[in-house]
Amino acid sequence: MNLQRWADAESGTTAHTAAEEHLPPPASHNAQTPKFVREYADYYKTPRGYHPRSVNSNTGWSRTTPLAFINMPLLQRAGELKAPALIVHGEKAHSRYFSEDAFKSLGSQNKELFLVKDASHVDLYDRQSGKIPFDKFEQFFRINLK
Repeated sequence: MNLQRWADAESGTTAHTAAEEHLPPPASHNAQTPKFVREYADYYKTPRGYHPRSVNSNTGWSRTTPLAFINMPLLQRAGELKAPALIVHGEKAHSRYFSEDAFKSLGSQNKELFLVKDASHVDLYDRQSGKIPFDKFEQFFRINLK
């Protein structure tokens, strides 16, 4: 990745992954395609979530995007957060452990990890699944925003 970053600097352009490499379109899926990849594609590669400027719908990430995650661990300073925190995640999301790790790392004493029953990762992107817990958000904001 560092060599790519150097090449990008010299050329004045940014190399991106191919859209198909980053997130294969639904028509290319088969029995071996992981469920979460199918769910993402069913969102980003269809009218439901497609946007012409979305990295997940089109050109993919830059080839050096992961460097930001390597150089600065995402939860490195989470313990400094003292404000009320609500983390909402799908109970059946492949990425659930991210939220569980974040919750454990938070320094706030007023924190909650709310798992939405039977929800996947993308079920919480829009109202199509009917699983977004708007009532939970309202309750959290009414109590904690003063």
